[in-house]
Amino acid sequence: MKKLEETKDEVTPSRRDTRSDRPIRSSSSVVVVKRRDTTPEEDQEEREERREEMSKEVGMKKLEETKDGVMVADVEKGAAPAERVFTEEELQQPKMPGVLETLTEMVVGEKKEEDPEVVKERHRHRHDGKVGVVLAAHKTETLETFTQLEVGAELEIHEAPIQLIAADLESDPKAGMKSAAAAKRLLEDGPNELDKPPRITLCMLFLIQLTQLIIALLLAAAIASAIINVIAGNGGNPLAYVDSIAIFIIVFLNAIIGAWTENAANGALDALSALSSPISTVIRDGEEVEVPSSSIVRGDVVTLTTGDVVPADARLIEATDLKVNEMLLTGESEDVSKTDKVKKKKDGAAEKLTPDTMVFSSCTVKNGAAKALVVRTGMDTRVGQIAALLTSEKDTKKTTCLPDTSGNQTPLQVELGKLAVQIGFLAIGCCALVFVVGVAVGASDADRPEIPSWLYMILIAVTLTVAAIPEGLPLCVTISLSSGCSDMVKENVLMRKIAAVETLGSASIICTDKTGTLTEGKMTMVKMWSAFEDYVISGKGFDPTAGAIARGGAVAPDEVNFPPEDIRNEDPRVRATLISAILCSNASLSRNEEGFWTPRGNSSEAPIIVASAKIGVWSADTDKLYERVAEIPFSSSRKMMVCVVEPNKSANAEDKASFEKTLGSALDFGAPRVAHIKGAPNYILEKCTKIYKGEGEGLVDLTPDLKAAVLAKVDELSSQALRVLAVAMRPFDDATEKLPEDVDQRFAYLVQDVVLVGLVASIDPERDGVKQAVQDARDAHVRTVMITGDYLKTAQAIAKNIAILPSDGSLDKNGAVDCNSLRPDGDYLSNEDMDSLTSVVNVFARAKPEDKLEIVKSLQRQGLVSAMTGDGVNDAPALKEADIGVSMGLEGTEVAKGASDMILTDDNFCSIVKAVEKGRIIYAGIEKFVSFIMSVHFAEVLQIFLCVVIGLPIMRQPLQILFLVLVTDLPPAIALGVEPGEKGIMTQYPRPKTQPVVLPWMWRCIVANGVILTTMIMIIYLIALDAYAGAFYQDQIVRETRDSCKIWSAGRSPTSPRNFIDPSDGNGSLKECRKYSIRRARTTAFISLVWAENLRAFTARSFSKPFYVNMFSNPAMNKAILTAQVCLYCSCFVPGLSDAVLGLFPFEIRWYGWVLALCGAVGCLLGCEAYKVVSNLVTPASKYQPVEQN
Repeated sequence: MKKLEETKDEVTPSRRDTRSDRPIRSSSSVVVVKRRDTTPEEDQEEREERREEMSKEVGMKKLEETKDGVMVADVEKGAAPAERVFTEEELQQPKMPGVLETLTEMVVGEKKEEDPEVVKERHRHRHDGKVGVVLAAHKTETLETFTQLEVGAELEIHEAPIQLIAADLESDPKAGMKSAAAAKRLLEDGPNELDKPPRITLCMLFLIQLTQLIIALLLAAAIASAIINVIAGNGGNPLAYVDSIAIFIIVFLNAIIGAWTENAANGALDALSALSSPISTVIRDGEEVEVPSSSIVRGDVVTLTTGDVVPADARLIEATDLKVNEMLLTGESEDVSKTDKVKKKKDGAAEKLTPDTMVFSSCTVKNGAAKALVVRTGMDTRVGQIAALLTSEKDTKKTTCLPDTSGNQTPLQVELGKLAVQIGFLAIGCCALVFVVGVAVGASDADRPEIPSWLYMILIAVTLTVAAIPEGLPLCVTISLSSGCSDMVKENVLMRKIAAVETLGSASIICTDKTGTLTEGKMTMVKMWSAFEDYVISGKGFDPTAGAIARGGAVAPDEVNFPPEDIRNEDPRVRATLISAILCSNASLSRNEEGFWTPRGNSSEAPIIVASAKIGVWSADTDKLYERVAEIPFSSSRKMMVCVVEPNKSANAEDKASFEKTLGSALDFGAPRVAHIKGAPNYILEKCTKIYKGEGEGLVDLTPDLKAAVLAKVDELSSQALRVLAVAMRPFDDATEKLPEDVDQRFAYLVQDVVLVGLVASIDPERDGVKQAVQDARDAHVRTVMITGDYLKTAQAIAKNIAILPSDGSLDKNGAVDCNSLRPDGDYLSNEDMDSLTSVVNVFARAKPEDKLEIVKSLQRQGLVSAMTGDGVNDAPALKEADIGVSMGLEGTEVAKGASDMILTDDNFCSIVKAVEKGRIIYAGIEKFVSFIMSVHFAEVLQIFLCVVIGLPIMRQPLQILFLVLVTDLPPAIALGVEPGEKGIMTQYPRPKTQPVVLPWMWRCIVANGVILTTMIMIIYLIALDAYAGAFYQDQIVRETRDSCKIWSAGRSPTSPRNFIDPSDGNGSLKECRKYSIRRARTTAFISLVWAENLRAFTARSFSKPFYVNMFSNPAMNKAILTAQVCLYCSCFVPGLSDAVLGLFPFEIRWYGWVLALCGAVGCLLGCEAYKVVSNLVTPASKYQPVEQN
């Protein structure tokens, strides 16, 4: 518009579809009606004269007055463009049928019967006409002027007149919808419910687990092994399939654990749906009826009372002292006052998170009553928009026939996936290389020489695949993280996704909500003022037994108990202020069955009743002693509440005397009637003429100087982000005087010449230990960012209290911003500007859910691992988008819990820091066992490869390899995952988001340890071949034409003359030498490898410290080594298992076989320790720590 002058009337542009968030606007000229009040006695001649003047002003032929006093104009053609109004031709154009009838209905208030086709056509083309709808004036009042303006401004639903919105929705603000129309609209729009995306079933999740590359390779190897055994003619032997069956068991076990965990990961949308009240009261056909909330439609008029849950987004028609708790949407615990009056926004005023004239779905009515017109239902509501944000495309996209859930993977899962790809390529490459080399050299099976070389090499390739792929890695990671989750329960942290605790350990930034997370989420009185004396109140929350009131400046060492000499619980000024305040309150305090103190009623009155209870004054006692005879509830216009009380004549005299003694004579409770007032200080001070200055001075006049001093105190308290209320009273000498019936008149009568008693100041205090937790996070190089819906000054004050911002205010300007600066023109800043802002700001105030999402995305673009904490519905989208979402267990909504990865069962921010430390310890353990397992598999591959290339008998059979990696190596690896954290882990920098699980120095460690292990075991294997077979090469050992062999004799040392065997013995010794010598050498090498791996597990506990430092400090490792040793001896000495299944023959290796095995294990331990020493000299220990992030 060129300019829009505000009139006494609501001025409304064109209609719009209220399901949309688009503002009401029109590109055409409209007529703006301005009225003035007249009386029926106005002279007819004057009316005619004015009518003629108006007609000339706007170029109209005539201006006719309807029976209701509204003037309707016929438009004269050729009016000047600057003064153009609707022409009859425009009003009657085909695209805008029924405009004149609609105008008549809006202005006159009479609805004429219309052709249904006309109505239908008008509704269909309500947006695409060239003209808007003529604005209406109040009926029964005459018109004064017409003004024409070009519409270019925008009006939202919350500021448009209710009549226009109702007309657009084909509803009536008084009679509501017609039942038939409501039923039709329900069919068109659908039920008032949230859409639920298809959930991925447990079976589907199980199948998804099997699509991981490392799992797919294992399945392929297992199937190939079974097929090759059938082709090789060994299909009839059940033991031939043991290796395939074992692989299948491991794979399926891992898939079941993973699928079961993910199946419980997302219940957010179900929780959102459960928030809505099941039954609501609406007005249809002019009568109140109860209907299911799901059947409410746009245009319905709903009635709301205290305790109701708002069923849909609605515009208020009427509101009486209405207060709604919108914590679910805004995160702020304080109840919000609502009104049906549209107020012009003051220049420079901060934008409110929710409009005063709107109520939103799923919010609870805390006070008052209202009628509201439903404008949005289902997914179009604010809660629905949040639900839409929770359902991202990446959750349900499909790459094949299975859903792709990769979008929800944690950084650890992503890096493990990349590692699996690397392992897969290496395994395939090794298999191909060994197959080609083996076929080229003509390698054959020593036990079954009749098998063709190519078929044998396929079997070897499959065996090599089994050796190359770390079968236990997925299961080991899962078990390690699960164990960490169990430990976190002891720290009041419940993990919904097992990988989340590790991700939090790598977090470089924690984005946290203020209310209920950093703070208690419970308004608490912390200061008060009376008779120019300051007082402080200790204790937090709603527990009246913890805390007291003391003189200003007093300090409670434990934040609860003051020194006795400082306590002022009995001070008359304190008691006078609090008792007057409690007499003007409706809230109460009680202890529930669980033993927790819970206030009932208005949340802004909770601090008053708790503080009063700390000095022994309870609302139940005052209710008995004083009878309330009148009440004027708080309203947004009056800014105060008034209660008139009289002494209860039936009250116990003794109790009454004792109670009045504590009040102080200044309040003059001997008066038969007293009005108690509490509210906004500046409003109350305007009504005050006296002030209470204590028992000695009594009441004195409130001079301008004293008033200025009080206002200065109010400003001082407000600057500390405290919510300040003034408490006043007025005694009346005559209790028989009848109070005026009209509320405004009663208010004017009661609130005059009042006495200011005191001020009370409350705040949502920070949680105990939060300040230290923020400092601990800073020491760990983890940045804490507060994102809150509160005002900037309040957010700054809390941030200073908990050390997020410096207390000296040096970062108040650059370190804290209003979220309006993120979207100065309505659109968000560019990615570059947004990233520049979020990289330095630690406090974001007045945040909307979309703001939190944009902030988290910006931080992620900078490569930061972001954690988001929160408890409200408004936090859910950011919780889901962040690398890890942390919700509150006690005060958190089910929505937030469903969208999060972990839940703090004590709602304490301090638990997050403990989780960060635990996460870092777990990740350090993961690095250790990944390095350990990878070196084992590298050594296995290298040993088999060398056997093939050199021509030695294959050192191990497939089942022996599986037994090694899954039975004897897996327990120590799991123990490494629960290794206690090393000193200084919370002073390291967080792991960068894209940092791989295996770093370059770890690859060197893996290769070095694998080479050392391979070298020692190969030496032992070669010596064992010489000892049992008298030869090294497979061709020499199994050659049918072999005529003699020299082996070690029992009871002789290796340096003694060898026992000579030749065919002339006649006892088959030479045949036995060819047949059994290889299995004896394999048994010796197998035992040596198990011992070596068990000893090497102790060296793997640290990348820098010697193995003997705190060697037995990890109970899990001690149990794992014992388990591995028990399994080894079971595999060696249990008949059937040792020989028939595993091919181990420990009784045949004689004493020197055991000595050889021990020598190999000790040599491996010494070699690995030697490498650790050399590595630490070349690569400092600091290299092992994650690097600082930019």
